[in-house]
Amino acid sequence: MSFPTPSSPPDLVIKNRFLGFLIWQSIPSTMIYLFSKTLISAIVNTFTHSTNSNGSTTGRNPLLVFVPSFIGFISFFTFHLSQLLFSATLSVVASPQPERSASPLELAIGIFRLLVVPGDGDVGGRLPENDSPDFRRRVKVSVSFFMFAAASAAAGFTAAVSLCGVSLIDEYDCGFWLIERVGLRGFVVGLLFGLHYVYKRRWVLEFPIIQRPPYFSFKMELPSAARRAFRLSSAAFLLSAILTEILPHPFKSKLAMQKFFTEQIIFSIGIFAVFLCWELSHHLHQVLHTKRFIFAPPKGSAAAETNPSEHLLAALEESNPTSLLRYLAYLDLYMVCENNVDPWRRAAFFEETGETYKRVIAVCLRPLEHLSSRLGEGLGNSVGTAAQISNQLLSPTDTRLDLKYLESLNNFQLYAWCSKTVASLTAGSHREDKFGVAQLSGSNAAVISTLISCLLAIETITGKKTNLQSPNQLLGPAGIRWATVNTGRADAIASAKKRSGPVNSKAYAIADVLKNSIYQVVSAFHDEMLASAKAGMLEKEWVANGKPLFGSREILVQKLRLFLDFQAT
Repeated sequence: MSFPTPSSPPDLVIKNRFLGFLIWQSIPSTMIYLFSKTLISAIVNTFTHSTNSNGSTTGRNPLLVFVPSFIGFISFFTFHLSQLLFSATLSVVASPQPERSASPLELAIGIFRLLVVPGDGDVGGRLPENDSPDFRRRVKVSVSFFMFAAASAAAGFTAAVSLCGVSLIDEYDCGFWLIERVGLRGFVVGLLFGLHYVYKRRWVLEFPIIQRPPYFSFKMELPSAARRAFRLSSAAFLLSAILTEILPHPFKSKLAMQKFFTEQIIFSIGIFAVFLCWELSHHLHQVLHTKRFIFAPPKGSAAAETNPSEHLLAALEESNPTSLLRYLAYLDLYMVCENNVDPWRRAAFFEETGETYKRVIAVCLRPLEHLSSRLGEGLGNSVGTAAQISNQLLSPTDTRLDLKYLESLNNFQLYAWCSKTVASLTAGSHREDKFGVAQLSGSNAAVISTLISCLLAIETITGKKTNLQSPNQLLGPAGIRWATVNTGRADAIASAKKRSGPVNSKAYAIADVLKNSIYQVVSAFHDEMLASAKAGMLEKEWVANGKPLFGSREILVQKLRLFLDFQAT
């Protein structure tokens, strides 16, 4: 049966989580709206009270905000409509995989090519290909970012008018002019929030390995969300105030001093309430969409007895590579393999035919193979003198080399899941694989070869020398050991300058995960590997046949020997 189907639970989990997010985000938004509306009404009542003939003051009761009225209903409805608009576009722009968008210059050039220079040929080798899949993908990402920023601005306009403008329309002259002024400021602060959200890449979903209950995770985020909302609302308030003051009439303030300060206080409270709602919606979206989903039939059912891994493998193999469904499947697989959750599912991977095990290893190695191939294309797929000379020609402070690999290294959490999963399965096969499918299928050699190839590619872009030499190569014809030039200080200075770059921080993190994964496998099979090395069979049993994705088979064998001697650093 094809999977996923429209009626299958794994396919519906994304839709159900989205609908649940829309429902749950309305609860804190309603509470914040009522509290803010009461506070704003109290401030308006305090600063716009009237004085009777006997000197007493009268004003509206702040609790009248809870009394049903037509204007109150419209204000409440429009506020939640703005929250719904923000939440819906938040789900559109959110992605588990970091995506690179097209720059404004690339978009302008693409439009120019589409209108003026038809055809598939590149003009001068500089204009982007309109029909290129990568260019179309980046254009879609840019459009989604633009939609989110525009939706944030519209939501800010609507929420500001609902919270602040409606409260002031009965108390000020030219009430509709004041609504326009408040709406303009709400539009500006909403646009600033959207741009800041996109620029800080907060739309990338981060999957926690330690899965806490959603309520506990949401509760723990409340203080930090309030602090972040206060900082952002303060900056946005000042920028919007400056903008409205430099604009010509009718947006420039013409109120009395007391009413002017009242407007500022009310707007600051309103925009803080809006930002707090958005921050809580952002965190609630993260919590609900990154919660682990179990891709397995119920334990004890007929499907669990026959093939419990089919749902998981179908999600990994047939879903979109950048979809949330596939990332949830990788997370579920990682949890089963790394934390030994659901041992019956882990044991099902080592079934007699070996097909399930080979499919699991293949889907986990695919992202690492893709990473090695991309880095190999950028480096010319060489681990020797050519690659090092090419890197040395660039200045240590030159970032052109780093920016080339930045996009390939962004997806750290997927690479970490895949490397740890294959390492756990390979190491676990030493005691759990009763039929020997891991060794007989060649999966062990494929795992070691892919992990080492990927590690070599990562180490090459960080400037580490990977052309290993035997001690005999340093001996001259007369058996004299030639001294090598000491460039340690220069290499250390260059490495220190490059280490601060964004690429190297990600590269070192991925390299650490790969080393730990390789050491996990080597520790489990240490005795067998030592015996194979003494018999001269290490290359045959633990390195895959054919040309590696990066480097050569000789370098892979030498690197594996370093791990076997626990000298790889």
